[in-house]
Amino acid sequence: MNFDPVAMATPLFILTILAEIVLARLRMAKATYEPRDTAVSLTMGLMSGPAGLATAGLAAAAMLTLYEHRLFDIPMTAVWAWVVIFFLEDLTYYVFHRVSHERRFWWAAHVNHHTSQHYNLSTALRQTWTGGIAGTWLLWLPLAWLGFPPAMIAIQKGISLVYQYWIHTEAIGRMPRWFEAVFNTPSHHRVHHARNPIYLDRNYAGILIIWDKMFGTFQPELDDEPCRYGVVKNLGTFNILRVAFHEWIAMAGDVARHPRHALGYIFGPPGWSHDGARETSAMIKDRAGVG
Repeated sequence: MNFDPVAMATPLFILTILAEIVLARLRMAKATYEPRDTAVSLTMGLMSGPAGLATAGLAAAAMLTLYEHRLFDIPMTAVWAWVVIFFLEDLTYYVFHRVSHERRFWWAAHVNHHTSQHYNLSTALRQTWTGGIAGTWLLWLPLAWLGFPPAMIAIQKGISLVYQYWIHTEAIGRMPRWFEAVFNTPSHHRVHHARNPIYLDRNYAGILIIWDKMFGTFQPELDDEPCRYGVVKNLGTFNILRVAFHEWIAMAGDVARHPRHALGYIFGPPGWSHDGARETSAMIKDRAGVG
C-alpha cells in the first residue's frame, strides 16, 4: 500500500506557511517570521528525509523481521484495527517524545526542533537529522510484533506528523473546550515549546492530550504567563550545522572531560552534571517554585 500522508501534505505545508506570512504582514494573524530562522527550519525539514536514509534500511528490516514473527494477524482492511493502532501509535509517540526530552542522548537528536525562538508553521518542519542514529524507531517495533503491518504503522505515523503540523502556530488561540480536553492543540503545544520554568517538559502529546493528563505531564497555557520560545540557553546562531549537531558535540565533550561520569552525561537528564554546576529542568522548576 503506497500511501504517504507527509508527502501528500507537503504542498499544503508550503502554502499555509506562505499564507501565515502574508496574513502576519497584513496584521490579520499573529505570527513572527525571521528570514534566517525560517530558512534554517525549512532546510532542516528538507534534509531530514535524506539524513534518515542512513538507518532506514535497518529500521525497515527490524520491523519486517518482527512482523514475520507476529503474535496476531491484524488486517489493514478492518476498521477496528485502525482504531486500535491510532491509540497505540499515539501512546508510542508520547513515550518517544517524553524520553526525547528527559534523557540527554535522545534530547541530542530532538533539541534542534526546539531551537527556534519563534513559533510559527515553519517551526514544525525543523526536524531532526539524527533521530534514526539515536534509535528512536525502536519504540515502534512492538506494534509490528503484535501484528500490525509495517505499512499500516508507517501510515499512522505519517497521519500523526501531519496532524502535528497545524499546532505550530500563534495565529490560533484556543479551540472549543471539548476539543482542548481531548486533542493536542496550538495552545497545548505552545506550552511544550516554551522555555518558561512552569512550561518546561510538559505536553508531550502527538494527537491526543489525554496521555499527558493521565501521566502527570499536562500544563495548560496561562493567560498571565506568555510563552517564551526556544531552549533554556538559546544558541544565538543560524548556523545549520550547529543547530543540528551542537548537543551531540557538547555531550561528547562532557564524556571526554569526565569519563568516570560518562553514563550520567549520556543518559542523565539534559543539564545534568556530576558536580551540580548546571541545572536540569527539574532544578530550574524547583528554583522558580513551580516544580
